[in-house]
Amino acid sequence: MAPVGLPDTVHVKVSSEDAAYVSFTAVVAREMPIGELVEAMLGISGRDAGRIAELLRRGSLVSGASRLRWNGFEASPADIAALLETLPGPDPTRPFDASLATSVVLSGGGARIEIDRDAASKRRAFHRRSFWEVLMEAVHSAAARYVDYSYKHRADVYAVRISAAAAARLRENAGLLAYSALEDGIRHMAVSEIEFTVPRQHFPAAR
Repeated sequence: MAPVGLPDTVHVKVSSEDAAYVSFTAVVAREMPIGELVEAMLGISGRDAGRIAELLRRGSLVSGASRLRWNGFEASPADIAALLETLPGPDPTRPFDASLATSVVLSGGGARIEIDRDAASKRRAFHRRSFWEVLMEAVHSAAARYVDYSYKHRADVYAVRISAAAAARLRENAGLLAYSALEDGIRHMAVSEIEFTVPRQHFPAAR
């Protein structure tokens, strides 16, 4: 239930941001819970009630590849602040489990490479292991640092520092990846840290 002064749901029209490049793009209209709409704004606004009020008044938002439109309305910062208390946010007390991650970002030497779990788990022909398994070995028993909550992915982000030896094993096993661009990038990269994106729904609610 939304705080008094905010609607429980908002009639939102959702269309693709690629509409300018195609002859026809379907527009889907649905009743979106106010919490879901505000959560889609947080990657842009942060937990700034005033900024969220501006977006609600404007009635338009680009979220990922979608554009959301609704009849703009006034909302008080106090009501928005009360709603924000019910939404997920950074929580460093949450446990880290690398096996629940849906993607990783390898970083080092000023370079960053993002790899989706499905891509890293795909086995090449005649190989018994996947690159994802090598990643899991690289961070086994390693201490993880909580980074932040990603509103874009609705996930917690953790970082793990790895040793030079572990980084070398990643380079040596880059050939396990089924995508040559990723393989080439990792072979020429001195990885020092791995960020793991772990969707929040895998854990019980914090509150």
